[in-house]
Amino acid sequence: MAMIGATGLIGGKLAPVLVARGHKLLILGRRPAGVDGAEEVVGEMATWPAELEGRDIDVAISTLGTTWRKAGSWPAFAAVDRDGVVRFAEAARASGARQMIMVSSSGANPQSRNRYLALKGRVERDLADLGFERLDLVRPGLLRGERGADRRLGERIGIAISPLSNLVLRGPLDRFAAIEADVVAAAMATLAGQAEPGRLVHHNREIRRLAVTRGDAHAPLG
Repeated sequence: MAMIGATGLIGGKLAPVLVARGHKLLILGRRPAGVDGAEEVVGEMATWPAELEGRDIDVAISTLGTTWRKAGSWPAFAAVDRDGVVRFAEAARASGARQMIMVSSSGANPQSRNRYLALKGRVERDLADLGFERLDLVRPGLLRGERGADRRLGERIGIAISPLSNLVLRGPLDRFAAIEADVVAAAMATLAGQAEPGRLVHHNREIRRLAVTRGDAHAPLG
């Protein structure tokens, strides 16, 4: 099992759970994640695909994502959130990965007028074209969790008012509601290694359901 994004808001919670459940985990990152029991390779993003060559990878996981504050420009943002994810997925598929799990975003659509949502939609389309036996696209709403100064003002306001806005976002609108990052991580841990083939999209309601479903029944994977 190979993963990118293990130092992020969701990945930092997911990686230790995967190891605790007995999965053999390879983490690729630009800085150490410090996950006991995992193999870590630290290097620039461009080097990650080569690190998968010759390995037997069954499941690939991406929780990778940057922020506007860190990226500084749209091309730099897209280089991480699209190019980095797709290059990793291509290498994992070439190394035998049958399942890909990716954190996307509620509202992802390659035709969206919002360029962030359009980019996420294009990444989803790129991954679907790679021919994974199973592709899990996790589309949470506004993520709640400690991210410090990296958050944009709009995100901080959204989180502050989320206890009230979540009361309004019911039914079909629930997919846009705020959700805890550790809930998303728990759901992804359950998804890891599931055998049913297909392209599956998971919004908040399904994410919450998966989060309370134990994934321990899955055999440890490479």
